[in-house]
Amino acid sequence: MNDSKSTIRQRADEIKAYQCKNLIAVLENPMDIKNIGAVIRNANALGVEKIYVVDSRHSLPDDWEELRGRKSLSRISVSASKWTFVKRFNSTEECLAHLQNNRFVSVITSPHIKGMKNHVLHEADYTQPKLAVWFGNESRGVSDTVVDNSEFCISIPMFGMIESLNLATTTGIVLYEITKQRREYQAKYKRAHRKT
Repeated sequence: MNDSKSTIRQRADEIKAYQCKNLIAVLENPMDIKNIGAVIRNANALGVEKIYVVDSRHSLPDDWEELRGRKSLSRISVSASKWTFVKRFNSTEECLAHLQNNRFVSVITSPHIKGMKNHVLHEADYTQPKLAVWFGNESRGVSDTVVDNSEFCISIPMFGMIESLNLATTTGIVLYEITKQRREYQAKYKRAHRKT
């Protein structure tokens, strides 16, 4: 048992330097708990610090520990739910207020939105000190409230007849690019800081 704990602790220590601090993935009213589990798995594997879930329909329990116990979630997340910080909010407004009070910049994932700064995924800068990346509902996307409170919109370039991806795939692609940039920036900043 001690060997198991020390192996887990050793792994936690090894990955600590690669975690993306002050990076939050926000899910706005996801419809399917399986999608939440898949996003948790993606976020954990890529080193995202936290996940926030807006649950306006109150379909999830307030206590995250209770939700972690659901087999459907732990099976899909491959136990990443044990190692990932997840916070639930009752409304989009509540979540936005929390992020703004803590000085997070919000960006949204969506196809081109008229009147917004729009960027193709790999062309945007994600090195803001505190960043929240919003992913919308599986059928409706992000709400107008989130759009109105976001800095810019990012889209994944697509070249097929179908121009949409499911939530798990979208989060995997988007968070890969964002965490890659943030890790490169963190490493560069640390090197520069060591030289002074």
